[in-house]
Amino acid sequence: MSSPSPNSSRLAILIPFGIVTLIWGSTWLVIRHQLGVVPPTWSVTYRFIVAGTFMLGYALFRGERIVLDARGWAFAAVTGLCQFCLNFNFVYRAEGYVTSGLVAVVFALLLLPNAVFARFFLGQKLGQQLIVGMGVAMAGVILLFVREARVDPHGPGQVLLGIGFTLLAILSASVANVMQATPTARAYPMAAMLGVAMLIGAALDATIAWTISGPPVFDTSPGYIAGVLYLGIFASALAFPLYYGVLRVIGPAKAAYSSVLVPVIAMLLSTLFEGYVWTWLAAGGAALVLGGLVIALSARRPAR
Repeated sequence: MSSPSPNSSRLAILIPFGIVTLIWGSTWLVIRHQLGVVPPTWSVTYRFIVAGTFMLGYALFRGERIVLDARGWAFAAVTGLCQFCLNFNFVYRAEGYVTSGLVAVVFALLLLPNAVFARFFLGQKLGQQLIVGMGVAMAGVILLFVREARVDPHGPGQVLLGIGFTLLAILSASVANVMQATPTARAYPMAAMLGVAMLIGAALDATIAWTISGPPVFDTSPGYIAGVLYLGIFASALAFPLYYGVLRVIGPAKAAYSSVLVPVIAMLLSTLFEGYVWTWLAAGGAALVLGGLVIALSARRPAR
């Protein structure tokens, strides 16, 4: 059987990469509107109850075997803890202290631990083109960060606390990202594994929420319910399988470029819905981010 053409192979990466980036670029705005009546950890719990249920339903529809062995349960539990519990709890709390735009900008630093962890734990080399693209993109992130830090209304103490929570979220997400590139992850059907991991994460989220905030609280407003469904189905059950599929092909470092492009999309949406005002500093940062992304993703082969 003939191998797929380079163009079709590249589209198989770029199309899901683009879908994930567009979806996750919008989530910062949605998460911001989830804060209020419902404590953050309960909102995270509801999100992954929806996501995990949807994923297991999809796995059953595909005929995937959901029963896992001991190694599978352990892998799902660590993924649930790192990706669907710690990561999102830290993100939701960060947005309680700083703007969604600043959290999105800082989260772009996911590129760095992904690249370092992939180098040490997976043996994936950092090619010259990836390093150049990373440098250009991170220069853009710095410009965006400077702009956001200047205009953030919360003050330096709140900003530092918000950034601290975001950095903890980055490290948690990076551990889960690198795990998805291991042979263990490939040994199990993705939909079934992710469904179990999401529900484990939801159980951990619920335990933390009940301990910190008390019994469940739910907002019955249409906007909140729509946000939970969007974040659970589109931003989780759809986006994570697409993202992890790309990650397994091009590696954690290059896949993390979605987090570099996400702040630009988040700011574009903020311009439309939150009155975000662009400056030359923000525009220059966005241009560098896009340029770095093009440089890194135009490499002929992923760094292995």
